Parts: sequence; C-alpha cells; structure tokens
Amino acid sequence: MITLESNGDFVTNGDALIHPGAVISSSARIGKNVTIGPYSVIGDEVEIGDDSIIGPHVVIDRWTTLGKGCRIFQFASVGAEPQDLKFKGEQSCTVIGDRTTIREGATIHRATGEGNETRIGSDCLLMAYVHIAHNCTLGNRVIMSNLASCSGHATVEDRVVIGGMAGVHQFVKIGRNAMVGGMSKLVQDVVPYTLVDGHPAKVVGLNNVGLSRAGIPLESRRLIKKAYKILYRSGLSLPEAIAVIEQEVDSCEEVEHFLRFLRNAERGICRERRDFDDK
Repeated sequence: MITLESNGDFVTNGDALIHPGAVISSSARIGKNVTIGPYSVIGDEVEIGDDSIIGPHVVIDRWTTLGKGCRIFQFASVGAEPQDLKFKGEQSCTVIGDRTTIREGATIHRATGEGNETRIGSDCLLMAYVHIAHNCTLGNRVIMSNLASCSGHATVEDRVVIGGMAGVHQFVKIGRNAMVGGMSKLVQDVVPYTLVDGHPAKVVGLNNVGLSRAGIPLESRRLIKKAYKILYRSGLSLPEAIAVIEQEVDSCEEVEHFLRFLRNAERGICRERRDFDDK
C-alpha cells in the first residue's frame, strides 16, 4: 500500500511527488524522485523509473515498464490493449527505455501474444498524437513527429527520424539513420542511411546530414555511398547487388549492417525515385 503525506499541492510517499487526484494501483512500483500529476491513472504492475515526470491526465496501463528520466505529457495513453482482433486478453507488456519523451495525446499499445512486448528504446522523442501499435520495436534516439503512426509489428532502428503524419505499414522495417518525409506512406522496408519521401515512399538519396550528426566517420560514409550506388544505380537485382557490394565495397560496421538489412528485407525495399539524382 502506498502511504502519502501532504506536501502543498502534491503528496509524497517519501521518494515521489504524487498529486492527490492521481489514481495509482497498489501493485505499481514508483521510483525515486518521480512526479505524477493530477488525474493520471497508473495501472497494475506498472513500473516507473527514477526521475520520471508523468503529467496530468495520463493513463499508464498494466504491465508497462518505464525507464529512468522519462517524461509523459497530458492525455497520453501508454500500454493500453492493442487494436487487434487476435488479442484475447493475454498478458503482454510495454517496455520504454530511459529519457524518452512522450508528448500530448500519443498512444502506445501493448503487444498481442502471451509474453510478447511493444518496445521503445532510450532517448526517443514521440511528438503529439503519435501512435505506436502492438508488437512494434523502436530503437534508441528515434524521433517521430506529430501524428506519425506505426502499424503493428513495425521495426524502427536507431536514430531514425519520421516526419509528421507519415504512416508505416505493418511489419515494415526502417533501417537506422534513415529519414522519412512528412505524410509519406511506407509499404516496403526503408534501407539504412537513406532519405525517403512520397506516397508510396521512394528513396531520394542518402541521409548525409543524419550520418554526419551521428558521428559516422568520413571513410565509412564514403563506403556507404558506394554501396548505395551499387544497390540503386547499377540496374542489378537485389541479390545481385548484395553480391557485388560484398565483393567490391570494403568492410566496415556500417556497410555490414547495410548488407544484413538487405538480406533480411522481407517486404522488399523502397526503390529510388527516378526523377532524382543524388550526385
């Protein structure tokens, strides 16, 4: 049982500041220096990490784990049951890393399938009214702008930026350091390090600014560009391009990841827009 004492507008259990209008399950585990605003609801078996701030009117449903230093703004819903007809009430969870910010009205649903999870990494920014569906996986330092949405089972790797109102089809994968233009429609996998835009989305070049900001060495960027040109400018099929990249592009961690992604692209990859020429 959580025992509370008055502390001005808030009450405290010794380690957290909790508004008296908040509703908190007795099985919730609240870390040190946590703030929970008025009229927020914290469900059964929820764990909130140290130094996190939960604003007013936030709902965090059962079996959700929130890392340290997170911030959730008003009217967000985290860990609700999935919008999936296959879901039958099984125990599944939502896991969110450290220092992730979830803005107003965002919705994140827990997974379908016993023991499965929806997972969001650390240092992410999910802007207003973003939607993350069941069984999605987001890496670290992902930014999703207002009203962007990921359908079920989508995978978003580290340092991806997704523009406002973009829609990601179920099971689509977005490779790390990629950037997605606003209002894009993604129905195929987005190759790492690329820029995509359109309806449906097409590749319009490499995300050179993102690569530089991520601290990727200049030589690695040169190798990525060489691999990109083989993939998109040689006229080769995907298996043929993979084989040529393996033979002609020197190995580095970034190129190896590029190749791993291509080998595991189950939905096909976004192709290059023909009216664009990235010199």
